[in-house]
Order: sequence, then C-alpha cells, then structure tokens
Amino acid sequence: MEQLMSLHRWVSAALPKLTAEGILTPSDSSKQALVLLPLTGDAGFRQYYRVNTSPECLLVRGPKQPGKSESGAHFADLSSVLHQHGVPTPLIYACDIDNNYLLIESFGGTDLLDVLSADTVEAYYSLAQSTLIKLQQVDQLKDCLPVYDNAMLLQELALFPEWFVETMLGHELSSAERRMFDQLASFLSQRAEEQPQVVVHRDYHSRNIMYRDSGELGVIDFQDAVYGPITYDLASLLKDCYVRWPPEDVQRWAMDYMNMAIKAGVMPEVSFQQFVQWFDLMGLQRHIKVLGIFARLSLRDGKNRYLSDLPLVMRYTLETAQKYPHTQAFAQWFERVLLPRIILQPWYHDHNTAGDVR
Repeated sequence: MEQLMSLHRWVSAALPKLTAEGILTPSDSSKQALVLLPLTGDAGFRQYYRVNTSPECLLVRGPKQPGKSESGAHFADLSSVLHQHGVPTPLIYACDIDNNYLLIESFGGTDLLDVLSADTVEAYYSLAQSTLIKLQQVDQLKDCLPVYDNAMLLQELALFPEWFVETMLGHELSSAERRMFDQLASFLSQRAEEQPQVVVHRDYHSRNIMYRDSGELGVIDFQDAVYGPITYDLASLLKDCYVRWPPEDVQRWAMDYMNMAIKAGVMPEVSFQQFVQWFDLMGLQRHIKVLGIFARLSLRDGKNRYLSDLPLVMRYTLETAQKYPHTQAFAQWFERVLLPRIILQPWYHDHNTAGDVR
C-alpha cells in the first residue's frame, strides 16, 4: 500500500505540468479521483499501471536497483531515438531516474495477436515488417547497444539444458549429450554472427506490437535491444511463439522482407536460399533459448502462463532441427530422450498441431 501511495503521489505531482502543456488532463471529470489500475506484467521485473488520465497513460515501475535494460532512463532514451526515426514507440511524459518510474503514452489494451486472423495477417504483417525495417535503419544506436555476440548467444542457449532439460524434465545430460549440444550451439552462433548486423528489438512478436484505434501499430518492450543478426526479429515475428502460420506463407513473407531490406540498404544482396537458412537457424536458436526461458519463468519466477506455449515452441524447434544436416542429431536426441518425459508434463498438448490458426 505504501508503494502504491508513493506512485500515486509521483503521478499527481507530474500531472500539473503535463496539463499546462496540454498533453494530459487528470481525468475525464474534475471530480473523478486519480486511479492507478495494476496490469499483468511481462516476463521481466517491471510493474505496470493504467492511469485514468485523458488520454489514458501508463505508469511503469522498474526494479529499484535495475540493470541497464530495466532502467527507466534507458527505456526513455531508446524510445526517443526510435520515435525520431519513425518507429512508433510510446511518448515519454515523465521519468524519475532515482525511483525508476516512467509515465508513458498508452497504446491501449489490444495487441497484434488479438486482431490477427487468416483474413488480416497479410496486411498487419506487411505493416509490421515495414516498421521493422525502420527500426533496423537507426544507425546512431550501433555504438550504444550491447553487441549480440558469440558469448551472449551461447549464454542464452545454455538456458535450455539448465532449465528445460535438467530442472523441468529432470534429465541430467551425459558428457556425450553435452558435447552434442555444445556443437549445436557453436554452429548456431556462427550462423548468427555471419549475418548482416543491425539494431535488434529482441522480442518483436505479436504481444509486443500493439494495435491502435487509428489502425496503426505501436512497438513496446524494446528495452533489451541489441546490435546483432538481421533475421532475429523477423524470426520472432514470423515464427511467433504464440501463433503459427503455414510454412509456405512464412517463406513468402520472409522473401518479401528480404527484398524490402535489400532495397532499403539494410543488407546486401544474398541468395534467398542463404537468407532462408539464416532465418531458419536464427529461429532455432531463439526457440531453443525460449524453451529454457519459459521453464525458468515458471520454476523460478512463478509465471506459469507461459507453459501452455511450450508445445508450439517445441514444434518450431523440431521442424527446423529436422531440416538441416548439422542440427538433425539434436532433433533425433530431442525426440528419443526428451519427448517421453515431456508428454508426461501437465502442460503438454500435442506439439504436432500446436499453434494452428483455426
């Protein structure tokens, strides 16, 4: 209660200046009290509140001793730069660096996943890909962001054996299994590093792209941005952990994106075969990592809502790993050793049909 009162006092103190500048008014009625409505948080440690200003805004409270990506000042700086380059990120109304509070523009409560269907996906994905190109063109962030290098990629992949295999499934890797996984991780990291490097949102998917009443999109949750492989965000979007589209459509959209990126000067000309391999293997790296992250969110942080999405992530993982010679040993091991344990998990449902749009 004391924390909520502190937040309430901060918003109340910030509003007069914003009201004088014509940005916000305290509420629709001068008689209506200021209300902070808690929202379900994301996978990080931030807390969110809807504020009944007009127009509505969001209060974001980060951890008291944040890392760089959890810093309100870092989020505000990134949002400002991206917004200046045409990326629709939230406007920052107020920032308290000491307490790690932010008051930001609200894009509403409807994300892209809420409005995606077989009838709408073409238009929305085209818009999302155009927005992604704008983000990747922000050259001034190149020297300001962490580099998505070999060490970071391998560190992420290590979440899979630690949290998904050993902690969730209770299987301790043998020395031979560990060598097999290390070889896979090295291969995937090399394929990522050989790609053109750009600004990477790092979580560019249907729950972090907001649908706005104007029909435009809004981009959120970009505070973990890095400088890294060009196909990472595309794989996040087209091989979304929360919805799946027919592979032939995904491949067509990937080709559309590649052509746009070449035309925009974001990447040099490469063969589509090369680009698809980059795209597929980057998606495999991401999905293996996500299996570990979703397991950790449940087991360490008590965020169990991600468990129901694990079968779709498994489906992506196996589909791609079965496709390429260097990754087939991993796919075979996954099916032979892990799958019998996985099907006993309470969250499991048939991964072969997971994510299909009905």
